[in-house]
Amino acid sequence: MAADSTLLLSLVEEYVSGLQDSKAKDSVAGIKDGQFTVLQLVEALGTNLTSSQPHTRARGVKLLSDVLQECYGGLTEREVDVLIAFYENRLKDHYVVTPPVLQGLGALAKCTVLPPGSAVSMLRSLFQDVHVQSLMLVERACVYNMLINLMETREDELKGLGADFVFGFIQSMDGERDPRNLLLSFQIAKNIIHHGYELGKFTEELFEVTSCYFPIDFTPPPNDPHGITREELVLMLRDVITGTPRFAEFLLPLIIEKLDSDVQSAKLDSLQTLTACVAQYEHSHLSEFLEGLWTSLRREVFQTSSDKIESAGLAAVTALTSCLSRSILNSESEDSLCTFLELVLKDCRHHLSEPDLKLVWPSAKLLQAASRASNRASHIVISAVMPSLIEQYSNRTECSHRRTLLEVVQRFIDSVKTSNPSENEESVFLAFRPSLCSMVFSALTETNATLQVTATVVIASLAQQTGLLRESDIELAVDHLTRLLLTENDNRISLAVVECVGALAKLHPEAFITKMIPKLKTEMFTEPIEQDNSIDFSEQHSHHALRQRCLSALAAVSTQPSVVQESTPVLLEVLGSAHTGSVCFSVEEVVSACRSLQRIAEQVQDSEETGQCFHDVIIPRLLSLALQAALQGEGSSDRCSPLVEEAVLSAMVPVISTSCSRLQPTLAGVTAGRAVSLFLQGDVSFLPDNSFPSHIQLLKDQQGDSWRQSQMVCLLLGCVCSLPRNVEVPQMDRLLSQLEDMSCTCSHPLSYTSAAKCFAGLVNKRPLGESLDRLIQNTMKRVCSELESPSSSVRTQAFTLLIWVAKALLLRYHPLSSALTDKLFSLLDDNELGPSVADGFSLMMTDSADVLNRSCHADVRIMYRQRFFGENSAKLVQGFNAAPQDKKPNYLKALSNIVNKLPKQVQVTELPALLSLLLEALSCPDQGVQLSTLSCLEPVLLDPPPALIQQLEALVSRLLALICSPAMDVRITSLRCIHAVSQFPVHEVLPFRARVLRDLARPLDDKKRLVRSEAVQARADWFLLGSPGGR
Repeated sequence: MAADSTLLLSLVEEYVSGLQDSKAKDSVAGIKDGQFTVLQLVEALGTNLTSSQPHTRARGVKLLSDVLQECYGGLTEREVDVLIAFYENRLKDHYVVTPPVLQGLGALAKCTVLPPGSAVSMLRSLFQDVHVQSLMLVERACVYNMLINLMETREDELKGLGADFVFGFIQSMDGERDPRNLLLSFQIAKNIIHHGYELGKFTEELFEVTSCYFPIDFTPPPNDPHGITREELVLMLRDVITGTPRFAEFLLPLIIEKLDSDVQSAKLDSLQTLTACVAQYEHSHLSEFLEGLWTSLRREVFQTSSDKIESAGLAAVTALTSCLSRSILNSESEDSLCTFLELVLKDCRHHLSEPDLKLVWPSAKLLQAASRASNRASHIVISAVMPSLIEQYSNRTECSHRRTLLEVVQRFIDSVKTSNPSENEESVFLAFRPSLCSMVFSALTETNATLQVTATVVIASLAQQTGLLRESDIELAVDHLTRLLLTENDNRISLAVVECVGALAKLHPEAFITKMIPKLKTEMFTEPIEQDNSIDFSEQHSHHALRQRCLSALAAVSTQPSVVQESTPVLLEVLGSAHTGSVCFSVEEVVSACRSLQRIAEQVQDSEETGQCFHDVIIPRLLSLALQAALQGEGSSDRCSPLVEEAVLSAMVPVISTSCSRLQPTLAGVTAGRAVSLFLQGDVSFLPDNSFPSHIQLLKDQQGDSWRQSQMVCLLLGCVCSLPRNVEVPQMDRLLSQLEDMSCTCSHPLSYTSAAKCFAGLVNKRPLGESLDRLIQNTMKRVCSELESPSSSVRTQAFTLLIWVAKALLLRYHPLSSALTDKLFSLLDDNELGPSVADGFSLMMTDSADVLNRSCHADVRIMYRQRFFGENSAKLVQGFNAAPQDKKPNYLKALSNIVNKLPKQVQVTELPALLSLLLEALSCPDQGVQLSTLSCLEPVLLDPPPALIQQLEALVSRLLALICSPAMDVRITSLRCIHAVSQFPVHEVLPFRARVLRDLARPLDDKKRLVRSEAVQARADWFLLGSPGGR
């Protein structure tokens, strides 16, 4: 025990007199090990705590406070009581003792055994004996943190202080300037307001001490280690000053004053604060300030040059109106909502009578913002403005004025839609229904395209209002829209009509089933009239455009299962007629029909009914038509069905894959089984029009026209590679074996490429294990044997399989993926395949549309591109350095393709290390390599690393050589890069000024306007470089 006492005295002496701060840790260790207690430490400090030297007393108190920071959790209530009494007494000591005293009190405030009443005692002493703002930053932070801790743990005791606590806090924070401490003090003020502390007579003082920082004007220094942002301070202060209606009489005049500021951020902050505060207020808090607030809000919307401020102003009008709408009226109270809306209508309504003037839209937006606030407000506003708008539309004849009026009406309809009227309440527009319908239908019969487009938008908005359009109105609207679709060639009108019918069909499918779809079908299957055995080209082109519009409309209306049941047979009939030749459809039109089916599969409601439709009807019909087309061409000289065209089959694939990816697991499994049995056993029993020959072998390589059958493997790809991973594909081993054979033996590009994709898609989803590893190894042996044989006739096929399997394994981080990647790198030196391999790396890094993507449920790990680059960039550089000169372009192209697909943030980080290779790539004659490399460099040039500035001579020379490239994209991107170089440090780029200006004179006369535009911008900045008024 004596040894422990000696040790303690030694630690105290070395800390206080020897100024060895590390002894505090030794003291903490001693207390935690039970060698001595905190009170024994106090006794050992005795003479130091009573010394006549303030600095000695301060060191003694600091040792005790340092220990308490670590050991406060083990104190008893009695020990805490004694220590608090000691620290409270020390607050009256010399100012040098105050910081460690505050540190100790802060530690004691965290104690769970704090005696009752001690929190009040601590704060009374603190507020009485310490002038907080005279302390250093750390000590002030200590005070604020102590207040926050006590408010969290001793709230009831602090509330017992009444308004004295608020007064003490006001004195503590008054004059605070450091943003770190402001965040803490704002947190305390927020707790005071939101937790119901008594403000008493200090309400205005609390508002003043916090609102003096409004609006926040703070810009964090560069590389600020504390990470405090202006937004944090703004939001925290906003929570304080908008937290209680008791601040209303002070805050609202302040907001009106700050809205007069010329600083845009101050205006924006004021408007957002107004929006936040009125959510807490009642109408009585706002009534005396309504006129001033409206004047300021009107000015900000009428005169603003900033979209952000306009949006904030309109949001404030909506919030203000919403607050006033919550007022409960009685016989003695004034209707504040009516008072405010009268101000709005007085200043805005007359501008709606001037549709050719610029104030019509600001006025309309303000009125719409008010009507959006509540159902009651919308009734007042709409009843006041709608008669005038309808009358003006009838009286005006200019299409531009009518269009403006229609657009204003449409915005009002949308604003009322968001005001959430009760379900049983009639629409505010119901009284104007006949006039609105008359306006819209008359606009649809006009010849002005923009007026017709606006009318379609209004119809869609009216349909969203419950009960506003009757069944007869819907049918008339469908008739008008159908007429526009069939007669108007203007692309703007057709796009607007398609969008409108898509919106209407969701709400009123029956009208489209009975009226539009039959008419569209009739028009599509009507062929142009022949004159003298020939069809006029312009008429043929017009009819083609009509069919395209009809196909788009069929897809747009097919959002409900009932419509899908009617529209999809029409689209399938288009494919069937194109195949049989009963109606002449071009390949492009057949492709459009497939794309319409794909869009339907993507957008239709996911229900059992639609799933059954695709499973039982659409997918079997597509497979049947494709198979009929494939068999029809063999051994005959008859007309070739368009369904054997690669473009058509490629358009069928996403229809099938989208459908299968959304099928319920049971249906998906059945569909997969049917597709596999068709391709492996030739089972055609599930196909409609079953008149096929027996022994069909779609995955066998045959001679002659067998490519027509083998290319159907792309449809198998759509069926089995888009299934969820929990759906098992039957006969998997046999299927993979035949796909591998087709990939390596078939001579038809679409066939062997599709087989390789399908093989890769299945491998990507196959569970890990020996079976998968054995499959990959066997495939690699076969591929490598073909690739290593210069005389092999299927080296391209083997490479195609290799690149797709490598991608499948890369996406899922399979351990064997590196072996396949290394094989690809070795092929960059191949005389025949080298350029194709370099292009293949772009495929590896790009998302595929039809397979190996997340929508097909493929196993795709995050950041696989970054991982691939990190593992292989060094190999690529090493290979480039060792490659013969004639093979180096392959490595440059591969590198460019890889880097170009990386996220921009990764490019900026990694490019400096590869800079010499990228500069070399700019000299490569391949225009694809040039463009890819320029796209990589462009973002890096905006914030150039030192390594790039050191290579400035080579960079400028290569960029200037490309500004006259035969490829327009290369010319444009190189000009953008040379423009970015002008923003480098002036002393670095000034020596190149004359040379760059001379070379930039040539693209000023380029035959392409986009090139000339980039050249002008680049040359202007280079011209100003080093000039008076320039950089």
